[in-house]
Amino acid sequence: HWGGGTPTHLNADEIMLLAEMTHRYYRIADDAEVSVEIDPRGMELEHFQALKKSGFNRISLGVQDFHLPTQRAVNRIQSEALTLQCVDTVRDLGFQSLNLDLIYGLPHQTPRTFADTIEKIIDIRPDRIALFNFAYIPWMKKHQRVIDEKDLPTPAQKLTILKHAVERLIEAGYVFIGMDHFALPEDSLSVALRQKTLYRNFQGYSTHANCDILAHGMSGISQTHDLYAQNTKDFSEYYASIDRQNPATERGYRLDADDQLRRTVIMRLMCDFSLDFARIEEEFGIAFDAYFSDALGQLDPFLLDGLLTIRDRRIEVTGMGRLLIRNIAMPFDKYLQKSNKATFSKTI
Repeated sequence: HWGGGTPTHLNADEIMLLAEMTHRYYRIADDAEVSVEIDPRGMELEHFQALKKSGFNRISLGVQDFHLPTQRAVNRIQSEALTLQCVDTVRDLGFQSLNLDLIYGLPHQTPRTFADTIEKIIDIRPDRIALFNFAYIPWMKKHQRVIDEKDLPTPAQKLTILKHAVERLIEAGYVFIGMDHFALPEDSLSVALRQKTLYRNFQGYSTHANCDILAHGMSGISQTHDLYAQNTKDFSEYYASIDRQNPATERGYRLDADDQLRRTVIMRLMCDFSLDFARIEEEFGIAFDAYFSDALGQLDPFLLDGLLTIRDRRIEVTGMGRLLIRNIAMPFDKYLQKSNKATFSKTI
């Protein structure tokens, strides 16, 4: 997967060279999913041809929103015609899968304007759709300081936008994979959801559970069974490490038994939208009700709001609860419970 930014800022020759280097040092399976994130702006036919020749078979294309005032506010002018041209090229060249990224919660968005965007996306009918919540964190991302907070939709408007988008996409035949992903029924994500083999990593939902992630590039995060490691975000430090032929790792964290247990609980909630206490007990040798007594107590508001049920020692998340699955999973995150500081964006 090439992502974490806009790899298509590379020209066609650079794309071919980087792909050749990857194939030189790694053995790529014949049936591998090879995906890349692209920005339609600046894309030429030779970019797509270079990606195809390099073995890429899945394209993720950023759209965000077709509403022009919103595009202007976030400095991303991208016409509907340009997006459609890229979609046609992707399909003409025979890429296996197309994903479109949308963002809700952007400036000047309203339930009506975003509903218009959703209808246009349905007409395009990509294989997958990612519908991300805009994280307004100007204290961390300085470029967001040009956005006037009063131009953002209210939390109630955001929830209305999200609810309509989910309902309309399901009505149009998409499977709600959960939290922020949708897929056509025959897509491998939908199959994994039905078979309860779905997985979630730093890139989002995946069909490749139990695979290690090895990240290259600044700030890239690698993951193994019991380890997370992140490369430095500093440009000079990164290349100094590479020039010395050293890993550019800045920090790492080894998961203890409790971390792995909680990761599994949160993973299954976010991927299956249900949780079997007995299955967790069998895998980790704990008494679930006693071990997670505090977390279970924090689920009472979700029970009262009809977002989940707990019976026969099993949590089942309702359809509306899927919209707030991140909140439902939060009580099981001990690090979040210890922290009173809102470091990242609110979930709604």
